[in-house]
Amino acid sequence: MAKTVFCIGNGESRSQIDLIRLRPHGKIYGCNGLYRDFKPDVLVSVDGPMMHEVYQSGYDGELWLRDWNPIPGMTYNMVVYANLTPKQIDVAKKNFKIYENERGNREHFVFHGSAISGQVGIIKRIEGGEQIEKKQINHTGCYVSWVDIHNDKTHSLKDLDKKTNTDRGWACGASSAWVALNQNKDLETLYMIGHDLKSNTEQINNMYKSTQNYGNEKNKPIPHVNWVTQWETLFKEFPKVKFVKVNPDGIRGNTPVSSNIEEWNAYAKKNLSYMTFKELNESFNCI
Repeated sequence: MAKTVFCIGNGESRSQIDLIRLRPHGKIYGCNGLYRDFKPDVLVSVDGPMMHEVYQSGYDGELWLRDWNPIPGMTYNMVVYANLTPKQIDVAKKNFKIYENERGNREHFVFHGSAISGQVGIIKRIEGGEQIEKKQINHTGCYVSWVDIHNDKTHSLKDLDKKTNTDRGWACGASSAWVALNQNKDLETLYMIGHDLKSNTEQINNMYKSTQNYGNEKNKPIPHVNWVTQWETLFKEFPKVKFVKVNPDGIRGNTPVSSNIEEWNAYAKKNLSYMTFKELNESFNCI
C-alpha cells in the first residue's frame, strides 16, 4: 500500500507536468483519456463511450469502470436486438452503429447505451422502403465490449465497497480518488494534479477536448459544482489524509484555475492545502 498517491485529472494545467518523474514517489491514479499518453498504476473511467474505448484499445493495466457487469454471450441478441425479427436485425445492422470489438473466443460481453430494439419504429419504416435521413435517427449509441473475465484486470466500481456493493456515481476525478483511498489504507498524502475544476477561458478545459468521446473545444466550461461537492465529501470522510490541490500558482494567481475554492475553506485548516507547480517541482523534479 502506498503512503503517497498522485490523482491525475485531465485539466489542461497538467500539460506542464512530467508524469513519468512522479512514478518513483508514489502510486499514480488516472482518469479516462490519460491512457492515450501515459499508463498510470490504476486507471478509472465512468462514462460509457470512454469506458469501451479504453477496454477495446487493449489496455492491460488495472482498470476500474462504472457498471461493468459481464453477461453471457448467449444473451447478446436479446440484449441488443430484443424482439426484432431476423429481417429487422439485418436492417438494424446496416443502419445503426454498434461500437463493438471482435468477439474471438470470449464468452461474455458488457453492454452500455441504447438497445437497437428501441428504434423499432424507424427500423419498420426502413424495412417498408422509406428513405430515412440520418438526422432523423435519434440513437445515442450502442456499446458492446467482449471481455475475458478470467484474464483481464478490469473491475466494476461497485465492487470497491464490499459492504454496500454500490458505486457512488461520481465524476471520474473524485471516483479515482475514492479508489485510491480505499486501496491504500495507510495513505498519508493525496496530490490532486490536473483537477482544475474551473477554466481560464470561456471554453471547456480538458486535455482531450475535440477528440473522440470528449466535448468540442468550443463548448462552454463544464459546471464544477458537483466536482467540488464530491471532493469535499472525501475531505470529510478521510480526515487523516492530507489532500494537496496543485495549481500553477497555488491560490495566489489571477486566474480561475489558480484560485481558492471557497466551499473548501473549512478544510483548509484541517487536511487540505494548496501547492504551486514550482513547489511541486522542488519536491519531485517533475517539470
